[in-house]
Amino acid sequence: MSNPDSLPDVTPHKSKPDPEHPKPFNTDDIDEEEEEDSDENDVEYDDEDAKGEVFGEPNRLKPQSREAQFRSEKLKMDSLLQRMQSGPVSVRVHDVIIKGNTKTKDHVIEAETEVLNNVGSMQELLKASQIVNLRLQALEIFDSVKITLDSGPPELPGTANVIIEVVETASPLSGQIGAYTKAEARSSTVEGSLKYKNFFGYGDLWDGSLAYGYDHSAELSAGVFLPRLKGLVTPVTARAYLLSQDWLKFSSYKERSMGLSLGLFSTPYHDLAYNLAWRTLTDPSQMSSRSIRRQLGHNLFSSLKYTFKFDRRNSTMRPTRGYAFVSTTQIGGLTPDSRSLRFLRQEFDLRYVVPLGFYHAALNFGVSGGVVFPWGNGFSSRPSSLPERFFLGGNISPVCALGGPTALWGFKTRGLGPTEPKRQVNNENADPSGVDFLGGDLAVTALADLSFDLPFRWFREKGIHAHVFACAGNVAKLTENEYRNISVLKFVESLRSSVGVGLVVPTSLFRMELNYCYILKKLDHDRAKTGVWLTFSAAS
Repeated sequence: MSNPDSLPDVTPHKSKPDPEHPKPFNTDDIDEEEEEDSDENDVEYDDEDAKGEVFGEPNRLKPQSREAQFRSEKLKMDSLLQRMQSGPVSVRVHDVIIKGNTKTKDHVIEAETEVLNNVGSMQELLKASQIVNLRLQALEIFDSVKITLDSGPPELPGTANVIIEVVETASPLSGQIGAYTKAEARSSTVEGSLKYKNFFGYGDLWDGSLAYGYDHSAELSAGVFLPRLKGLVTPVTARAYLLSQDWLKFSSYKERSMGLSLGLFSTPYHDLAYNLAWRTLTDPSQMSSRSIRRQLGHNLFSSLKYTFKFDRRNSTMRPTRGYAFVSTTQIGGLTPDSRSLRFLRQEFDLRYVVPLGFYHAALNFGVSGGVVFPWGNGFSSRPSSLPERFFLGGNISPVCALGGPTALWGFKTRGLGPTEPKRQVNNENADPSGVDFLGGDLAVTALADLSFDLPFRWFREKGIHAHVFACAGNVAKLTENEYRNISVLKFVESLRSSVGVGLVVPTSLFRMELNYCYILKKLDHDRAKTGVWLTFSAAS
């Protein structure tokens, strides 16, 4: 409400109860207070039939003054708040009324209001109204959402009507463009996107994007998002894409994919998606190793991917308490085509953060692992698909890389794991010591990160803090009967590791780290260095 004593966002009117005869909350006792400058995204009470009425008194013929109305409303507000603090105030929803949607279908909004049907008290109704407000704004098709709680029919005491007023977006078309740099890889990309909202009135979001990297990588994609409509359990997404990636510098091949991705099921904890793509691997340099050359050519990628994610950390950029777990299961080869890649891939990632109670300090532990294996006749003697293997290293922080084994501090992109010499050619400019990183079928990483505030007020206000870290990881080959040559002892003995200290600058978009890394252990062909590293990481 517009008066200074009203509650933010949720502003109910109240009636003064009889202390000797308590009764359930009756929304007929709610009066209307006129307002001129109210927040458009709020929840308030209104009753047009109660103008000029005071609970417990007959209707007055002489209208109240504005000051008297203000005192009456404030008295009712205080009374209702006292009743709500002492215990549940019984009320149920009689009807949900939708206004302002000229293009959006009613059932799109109704699908987000189902939580209102299960409320049994005023406290639950206020909470449910806030949830509905957030859900409707999350659709991105409304400029404003206003929810008013009105009295139900006079013959049904203890009921309320929920009035939802929306203002549809005035500018359905939006776009953005930006340039992004990866410092460690010395590469940059230019990205642009266009989005059109609510084209058919079903809350549908259509978007197209284009990204081009100076390392000749490119992606062109277009997709649609449909919210949870009646008859559908979860939102539906579909996306067509054309992707080109250049791995010549690390593994002597280029990858090009053209396909379709379908989001079949999505909840806060579960996600199920299907991907179908035609993929081509090429080697323009003609210098790839024998193992890489065996993977070149065309193949069909058809996979079903299930992800379970549970994240109870208080922040993804700087977690100081909580825990998180992610498990991803993927099965490929769901078509009868002989060129379809048949594989099983399993990943997990576990994080636990212990607050220490001083200087905002916290100790972050993490362990992740993954395994990939082909399936079908003779699977143990066949190699796994090259793009589905695990590659460790890169210009990202392991603290933000939640989802599986990916990063190690101090190691470059695809900077460790099994290698094989490149093809020797009669070229004076060729590097005779060049190798291809082949990736692995088994990967494990672990990290420990101690973060703490600096004793400077300006740094604390900006969120800038320091951290001390240590990490270890390894990747190994299992396919083509290599699992016979590996043991737990050999795997542990070949673990790569590093430690370091650094300064962290978290923002709303990414986490920047300026670190000094010291490599404790690496193998001959690993690409790692002791020194200063600058990393940029987005939340996973």
